[in-house]
Amino acid sequence: MNTETSLEVILNLAKQLSPFDKVRLVEQISNQLEHDRITAQPRSRKSLRGLWKGVDVTEADIAALRQDMWQDFPREDI
Repeated sequence: MNTETSLEVILNLAKQLSPFDKVRLVEQISNQLEHDRITAQPRSRKSLRGLWKGVDVTEADIAALRQDMWQDFPREDI
């Protein structure tokens, strides 16, 4: 079953409900979402420690990059 099609069918059915039943539906869905959020496994985060290990950036490298970045500032076409 196509996800979009099933969502459209559910939305069309929900539009046919009374306002009271729509509120009950929203409450039940929000409760289910809260339960899913609580029981979901937290994603493990990758450590950033040692990210730049082995990379040698010198003051001269930084100065050259700054010079390159700022060489066209301020531009005349703006």
